[in-house]
Amino acid sequence: MELETKVLSQQIQEALYNNDKTLGTAESCTGGGIAEAIVAVPGASQYFKGGIVSYTNEIKEKLLGVSHEVLEEQTAVCEEVAKEMVIGACNTLGVDYAISATGVAGPTGGTPEIPVGTIWLGYGSKDDVRTFCLTEDNGRGTNLNIAIKKALSLFIEYLNEQEKQ
Repeated sequence: MELETKVLSQQIQEALYNNDKTLGTAESCTGGGIAEAIVAVPGASQYFKGGIVSYTNEIKEKLLGVSHEVLEEQTAVCEEVAKEMVIGACNTLGVDYAISATGVAGPTGGTPEIPVGTIWLGYGSKDDVRTFCLTEDNGRGTNLNIAIKKALSLFIEYLNEQEKQ
């Protein structure tokens, strides 16, 4: 694992380890990469309950409760699906917080409306979901690495904000 990703995972551990809050993931295009980064830090079992790799719309609907209508009307690569994946992960996994990713990592699969490199990230709690959209295509491997790092760093910013409230 890259040093930067490990540092981000350690920051999540520092924020969650002793505060009785739990985390889960709901991932599509990242295929479990966010969860892998989180559990690479010893002691993650104290706060990380698990992750769902929902690579198909069927699994997004069945396990995460993502709306069939939203998937049909907006596709799986949209802000609303990223939000619903966070809420679904919180509910299904019984966690306080979740991180989600849904997108087109490439090299194929993009459309003029949703080009390769479009990845929606979701993070937060079921009552306070935030999103962020990546749009650059740097090749599949780089797109995924950027998405994983960005998801971790956005979640850390979110936790820091929660701590100040």
